[in-house]
Amino acid sequence: MIAFVSGPVAALAPDAAVVEVGGIGMAVQCTPNTLSGLRIGQQTKLATSLVVREDSLTLYGFADDDERQTFELLQTASGVGPRLAQAMLAVHTPDDLRRAVSTGDEKALTAVPGIGKKGAQKLLLELKDRLGEPLGTARPAIGTAVTTGWREQLHAALIGLGYATREADEAVAAVAPQAEAAEGTPQVGQLLKAALQTLNRTR
Repeated sequence: MIAFVSGPVAALAPDAAVVEVGGIGMAVQCTPNTLSGLRIGQQTKLATSLVVREDSLTLYGFADDDERQTFELLQTASGVGPRLAQAMLAVHTPDDLRRAVSTGDEKALTAVPGIGKKGAQKLLLELKDRLGEPLGTARPAIGTAVTTGWREQLHAALIGLGYATREADEAVAAVAPQAEAAEGTPQVGQLLKAALQTLNRTR
């Protein structure tokens, strides 16, 4: 198992980063929140989980070990693959997910693209004894504030989560007032959560 990758960021995409490790570019699938904290040319260290399929080897990257462990635990539930587990972590922090499961918060799970009401009820039952209790401390959002291009980053993140261009356009427009009213510069991770809530209400 590849436990982590460390090195300079060679490239960034809406859903992945390329980290140079010993002269080799390692493509790592990441959530928008994690990607927002990376900069091309800067050193990074990402906890990783390797998903092996018959036709592919995919490396998923996380800001810390807690996220990686949660990612792997989520996949122990039936019907949850790496893509859905990553989408859940794109919307909620690990502690938010533990809190949602421990309190039976169905609405929190249906905010994730790909999880409907019945799916959320099933996940709450299956994950109840697997994720554990919330740690009790709020972890700040991953990533640094973005001074320019938050619209483009948010739009790309929504497309990466499977939304249509029209839906992404509408969601970006919906959260624009929140971004403009924020003190300082907007956080893409926080805006993504708000955008997903907007999309969930319109479905």
